[in-house]
Amino acid sequence: MSYQVKYPSVGESIVEGVLSKWLKADGSYVQVDEPLFEVETDKISQEIVALVAGVLKVLVPEGETVKIGAVIGEIDTTAAAPATQSPAPPAEPIPAVDASPAAGVTAGSGKTSPSVRRLASENQLDLSQVEGSGPGGRITKGDAQSAIASKTPATSQPAPAASKPPAPVPDTAKPAAAPAAASGRSEERQPMSRLRRRIAERLVSVTQTTAMLTTFNEMDMSRVIALRKQYKQAFIERHGVKLGFMSFFVKAAVRALQDFPLINSRLEDDLVVSPNYIDIGIAVGTDRGLMVPVLRDVQAMSFADVESSIVSYARKARERKIQLSELTGGTFTVTNGGTYGSLMSTPILNPPQSGILGMHKIEPRPVAIEGKVEIRPMMYVALSYDHRIVDGKEAVGFLVTIKNCVENPERLLLEV
Repeated sequence: MSYQVKYPSVGESIVEGVLSKWLKADGSYVQVDEPLFEVETDKISQEIVALVAGVLKVLVPEGETVKIGAVIGEIDTTAAAPATQSPAPPAEPIPAVDASPAAGVTAGSGKTSPSVRRLASENQLDLSQVEGSGPGGRITKGDAQSAIASKTPATSQPAPAASKPPAPVPDTAKPAAAPAAASGRSEERQPMSRLRRRIAERLVSVTQTTAMLTTFNEMDMSRVIALRKQYKQAFIERHGVKLGFMSFFVKAAVRALQDFPLINSRLEDDLVVSPNYIDIGIAVGTDRGLMVPVLRDVQAMSFADVESSIVSYARKARERKIQLSELTGGTFTVTNGGTYGSLMSTPILNPPQSGILGMHKIEPRPVAIEGKVEIRPMMYVALSYDHRIVDGKEAVGFLVTIKNCVENPERLLLEV
């Protein structure tokens, strides 16, 4: 029985995608739930597993754009799984020889060893003219050496005259390298992936269709660092996950979004849509580009819930197992450029959202504390917002709320 492998549906609005890679070779045996192929759309890249076991027949090659539901392969479910065999001992290595004889050299009847053929090739010896003395007429190495020593016209080329040196023969096997290759200068050209093209289109669209502005602030991370250090081990033992900085900023963003709901809103034509829930996207970098999985109803989540969800989504995104439903929606986004060493940046909006919070590297800097200069771990934060519906007053107030919550983390626990 043959089972049809179809390109899967990965979202209601997506009608086609790219078969980016087969993870099993044509004719190989696949097991149930074994990764079979990778798909790539303008929103997501993920692995698809086999639903049945059998021998795979590939019908659509890698790199082809296909419609959702199109048949891309077949699995013969009647084929038996290959028997497990103990590996055979490795054979004795045979020295490689040039199979194509040089000018004036013939491989002979085939009754020769690799060493004899190599010797004949090096000395321009025609083995078809050599009589073998070995069993069954096999040409031995001694036969070849005797033929070379006799230097008969049939077995070797005449030696050039001593008074006239041989003319140099150009080496045609290795053409001269181009100047660019000799100096190490080269270029590599490859098409952008469908996902990368879609990201580029969205980023350009943001700058053209929104009135994006960015405001900055800085905050003292001393108390958060001390709190994490004090309860680090206890948090891991209780919840099985590390207590990171992201959960503090996510919970602080919830408080700030509740105080400034326009930043949690979106613009639809002439309407400002303000949801009564908070879904925060967390930007995750992968080898295929930036992905933003969404934490739903963050206002009801604990610190442990936030940390566990972030770890799970980040792993799934990097392993290309994340679902489209986990990337859609979101009312606000938090991104942490500090993980890559960024000291300050301007994050770009994730449409149709109206705000994105950018975290950055924690850097010890001198600051004035009650009239004295002290070295404190400081972080710059940035809020990019759509000025069409958010005014500067709300944006500044939002960041001040974030600052107050992070510098006084007990406010998050007491909700004051």
